[in-house]
Amino acid sequence: MSLAAHLEELGRPLVEEQLRHPTVAGIAQGNLDEAVFRSWLEQDYLYLHDYVRVFSRLAWQAPNAHVGDLVDLAHSTFHDELDLHRSLSAEFGADLDGAKMGPACAAYTSFLLDSAAVYSEGLAALYPCMWGYSTLGRRLAENPPSEPRYRRWVDTYADPGFAELTARIAQMIDESGADTATAERFFLEGMRHELAFWDVPL
Repeated sequence: MSLAAHLEELGRPLVEEQLRHPTVAGIAQGNLDEAVFRSWLEQDYLYLHDYVRVFSRLAWQAPNAHVGDLVDLAHSTFHDELDLHRSLSAEFGADLDGAKMGPACAAYTSFLLDSAAVYSEGLAALYPCMWGYSTLGRRLAENPPSEPRYRRWVDTYADPGFAELTARIAQMIDESGADTATAERFFLEGMRHELAFWDVPL
């Protein structure tokens, strides 16, 4: 089993825990309180800017074969994901420019930015976000919400193109020469941050 596949096995119970979280369950059912999703949008908008910085920091350290992959990931996050947030923000009345990081967002981005100081550790730390959202999107798309705004959110993360980007990170992890125990530690801490992020400030 590859290292990335091993990490995914460790992460599956935490994905199930996310699926049971009231915020994710509300998206799945299409009846999440708009104030909760509005807060999530604002927090994730701030998070994604630092996520782009993480990709950029890793690209500086990457072997030549993967510099382009990390630049592509930064570009996709900055344009595709943030465009989704800007589009949804108008429909939910989110104040993206005036938003302030809550404790969960600040803790997560700090962890990721610090982890990215070491290439292999940064890859393991960020994989919960890429793989986790790809997995959540695929699972939620099996019975998608009828509410069109939440359906659009699900469709973004269920998209095969997003899964392909996730697979590129998995390949980088497998080729990074990371120590298994260290990768597990960074990956599982990232998974814990993912779960905590759903408790958005209101």
